[in-house]
Amino acid sequence: MNYRALGSSDMQVSEISFGTWAIGGSWGSKDDADSLRALEAAIDAGVNFFDTADVYGDGHSERLLSQAAKGKEEQIYIATKFCRAGDIHDPATYSEESVRAYLEGSLSRLGRERIDLYQIHCPPLSILKDGSVFGVLDKLKEEGKIREYGVSVESVEEGLFCLEQPGVRALQVIFNLFRQKPAERLLGEAQEKGVGILVRLPLASGLLTGKFAAESAAAFEENDHRRFNENGGSFNVGETFAGLGFAKGVELAEQLRWIEVGRDNMARASLRWLLDHEAITCVIPGFKNVRQVQDNLSALHVQPFSDDEMDRVRAFYKDHVHAHIRGSY
Repeated sequence: MNYRALGSSDMQVSEISFGTWAIGGSWGSKDDADSLRALEAAIDAGVNFFDTADVYGDGHSERLLSQAAKGKEEQIYIATKFCRAGDIHDPATYSEESVRAYLEGSLSRLGRERIDLYQIHCPPLSILKDGSVFGVLDKLKEEGKIREYGVSVESVEEGLFCLEQPGVRALQVIFNLFRQKPAERLLGEAQEKGVGILVRLPLASGLLTGKFAAESAAAFEENDHRRFNENGGSFNVGETFAGLGFAKGVELAEQLRWIEVGRDNMARASLRWLLDHEAITCVIPGFKNVRQVQDNLSALHVQPFSDDEMDRVRAFYKDHVHAHIRGSY
């Protein structure tokens, strides 16, 4: 395992880490026994950082992480998020009273006395510009309730604003072969300011595994966001299939097949491309079982992209993908 500094914090985190949305809920059927075995496999392989949120399965993923990391609390860093259990547009959701309540709930479910990275969970830009929530987080950090704090953002504009806030140590962004806008400015400025970058949805809801065919959309279960949020019916459309829609995403993924040559498969190649950006702290793909954990970790061992390949990927995004992206970006 390779480790990278989380911005200017004192944390060194595994460059392939894992997100726990899928084992919490909204990704179809799951099995807790499989989830725990997968978490154990990741930890045994040297993964020391996991991202979760209080709304993933109404706290279920936090409870699973508590079980998996029991006795290893000093070795395993946990990032969790808050605000989406309330009205994200209501300033009261970000008051000291509310944030303390969210935090205490997460601490209880995680079985911890401190959160390593506490993140605001995709708030509106107006809330960020109000700024009072950052004061609340500064106070909680001073009290030792949180180690560092950051923001999960939907757009580059939100990310750039957060970089102006002195206490922000990490940004969580959607960044993948289909959503390359963060590379234009955000990644470089974050690196200059010592702010870590966590990459969520690195495989574009599975499109960049190369395993889907156009007719497989009907196979998604009713409780899978890839079915109920394809067009942004429940939350930002960019969180699902990179905002491209399933059919367009499958079509574009087929045009990227060349990246897997010499890299085993498309998923490993897609993760490798992300890791080849030095401004990134870690990628946090999801998982449901040991096989998926192991496959994602194999990206550590495939060949990096050459400069020519990087240029080809950028041109593909500019010429064939960008115009089809929907949602905040």
